[in-house]
Amino acid sequence: MHDDSDLQHPVESSAPRRHKGIYVLPNMITLAALFGGFYGVVMAIDGRYDLATVGIFVAMVLDSLDGRVARMTHTQSAFGEQMDSLADMVSFGAAPALIAYEWALKDIGRWGWIAAFVYCACAALRLARFNVNTGVVDKRFFQGLPSPAAAALVAGFIWLTTEAGYTGKDLVWPMFGITLYAGLTMVTNVPFYSFKDLSLKKSVPFAAIVLIALGIAVINIHPPTVLFGLFVLYGLSGYAVYGWRKAKGKPTSVISTSTDEPDERGLHN
Repeated sequence: MHDDSDLQHPVESSAPRRHKGIYVLPNMITLAALFGGFYGVVMAIDGRYDLATVGIFVAMVLDSLDGRVARMTHTQSAFGEQMDSLADMVSFGAAPALIAYEWALKDIGRWGWIAAFVYCACAALRLARFNVNTGVVDKRFFQGLPSPAAAALVAGFIWLTTEAGYTGKDLVWPMFGITLYAGLTMVTNVPFYSFKDLSLKKSVPFAAIVLIALGIAVINIHPPTVLFGLFVLYGLSGYAVYGWRKAKGKPTSVISTSTDEPDERGLHN
C-alpha cells in the first residue's frame, strides 16, 4: 500500500529562521537626537534657554547623520524610518514650541499658546505629508520649510537674543511672529532646496575644501548670529525660488505625480 504520510506531513526545512532585529548604530543616533529635543524642553523649564536652544541644534546635527549612516552601513529599516519621524516630531515640533512658549509666549496668554500649538500642529502635518509624498516629490526640493530649519529659526532667535541680554518679555511679539512664520511655512507648497543632489562620495576641487574651512571659521566668530542669519536666509529662500519660478512661468509645485502612499522604503533613513 502506498504511504502518503509524507504528503500530509512535509519535512520541515532545516534552514534557520531569520529573526527580525533592530540596527543599533543609526537608531542610537536617532535616540541621541530625540534626547537633544527632550533636553531642550527640560532646560527651558529650568530657565536655561541658552542650553535649551543648543539642545535643538545638536538634535539637528544628529538628525542629519542618522539617515546617512544607515545608507552608508546598509542598515536602513522601516523601524528606523518611523523612529526618525517620531523623534523629529519631538525635537523639531513639540520642543521648539514649548521652549518658545516658556521663554516668551506665555506672557500673552491664549495668543501665546495658540501660536505654540499652531507651530506644533504644522510640524506634525509637515512630517506626515513628507512621509506620504516621499515617492512623488522632486528630490532636489522640500515641499515647505523642513522641520529642522523651522526649529532653527525659533531656537536661533532665542539663542541670539538671550546672548545679547534680552529676555522673553522684551521680545514677545517678534517671537510670536517668528513662531507663526516658521510653523505656517512648513505646510506651504513653497519649494526649499534640499541639498540632496550633493554627494559626499564625489571628488571636489581643492577650493571647495578651503571654502568649507572658511565657513567653519565664520560660524565660530559668533555661532548664534551666524547660524540664525543662515537659517533666516534659508527660510526666505523658498519664497524667492517660488517668485522666480512664477515670474518665469515655470511650475511652482514640487509634486510630480499623485500623492498615493509609497511603500516603506526610504521615508527618512
